[in-house]
Amino acid sequence: MPPGDGDAHRAIDAVWKIEAPRLIAGLTRIVRDVGLAEDLAQDALVAALERWPETGVPENPGAWLMATAKNRAIDAHRRKLLAERKHGELAPPEEGAGRGRVEEALIASIEDDIGDDLLRLVFTACHPVLSKEARVALTLRLLGGLTTDEIARAFLTPEPTVAQRIVRAKRTLADSRVPFAVPRGPELAERLASVLEVIYLIFNEGYVATAGEDLMRPDLCEEALRVGRIVAELAPAEPEVHGLVALMEIQASRAAARVGPAGEPVLLLDQNRALWNRVLIGRGLAALARAEKLGGEDPGPYVLQAAIAACHARARTAEETDWPKIASLYTDLTRRVPSPVVQLNRAVAVGMASGPAEALPLVDSLLADPALAGYHLLPSVRGDLLFKLGRFDEARAEFERAATLTRNVRERKFLNERVAACVREAVPLNRRS
Repeated sequence: MPPGDGDAHRAIDAVWKIEAPRLIAGLTRIVRDVGLAEDLAQDALVAALERWPETGVPENPGAWLMATAKNRAIDAHRRKLLAERKHGELAPPEEGAGRGRVEEALIASIEDDIGDDLLRLVFTACHPVLSKEARVALTLRLLGGLTTDEIARAFLTPEPTVAQRIVRAKRTLADSRVPFAVPRGPELAERLASVLEVIYLIFNEGYVATAGEDLMRPDLCEEALRVGRIVAELAPAEPEVHGLVALMEIQASRAAARVGPAGEPVLLLDQNRALWNRVLIGRGLAALARAEKLGGEDPGPYVLQAAIAACHARARTAEETDWPKIASLYTDLTRRVPSPVVQLNRAVAVGMASGPAEALPLVDSLLADPALAGYHLLPSVRGDLLFKLGRFDEARAEFERAATLTRNVRERKFLNERVAACVREAVPLNRRS
């Protein structure tokens, strides 16, 4: 008996989330156009929406969608051939035979290794010819199966803006004739870096939302992890891929402990570690071990960051954290990625390992860096160090500045609470003086 419309639509949503990347990847290899491939896959989805509520969900819904998409691809090819005929004149017999062979090739090509197609789709969606924002939107659309509205809501961006980014991205790929292929040789490392950057951008937006009412958006973390795991399966010999997956698994393991009952952020050292997801930690540590084995003695940035996260994951209590090792790993990371953000994180680790007096000069050396001019964590970290040194008035000014720079409501509330704490601590000192 066929299910009700609601059950069928829920089943279609679930199947589409899983099968959409495979459909689009297989079709892109055939038609060599990401935009057209997505249109064809959408046609198959529409057919499912029309038929499944009446006939019931097939035993193998993914195969049904693929078979329907195959027919759409062949029909599209036939329409293209018809459009190329002049004034509708009939083709010679041998041309018709040629078309038949082309159609047979199309059908056979869909049966090729779908894993290779998915890897090609990853590299296409994350091609450097696209802007960073376009790469993120297109990746979530093609590989995450998110709708334009879902992407817009996730990034607090107007839906028309996201829609334009996706349309322009597909047009840019077509106009630039970006090959649907996995790059080879030196280009592979550069392109892989772009892929990993996009995945981690998506994860970070979910882990600490740039703006809005919520500190986290777990759905984005899950999407990034899902795409990262796909890439790790498709590129098993790349240590940085496994390093990124390890980093995301371990960071995601803390999700339940990072937010308090009222939605407020809970700092790492104050988190209830019993709430950390040990399954995700186990997966992360296994991925890190694999990455370190593949990378040898020269670990890349994601492997180093994962090793830092692992130090926290292995510590049963905050007091057991190996801060000297973390500071050393950050020193290695600054050599690989001379970023002011990494240097700021290193200063935090030095402060925990050697005290705030050792860390404050490191933070002060970053104050004039234009890259950190609007970065709220710079005054936040400086305020924390000053607070620990008993310089409460200076700390208050830093927390106030940090609160004006963040667009996240939860973070702003937390920083204003730090301001209030500075005021409370400063009052007795002022009275004694």
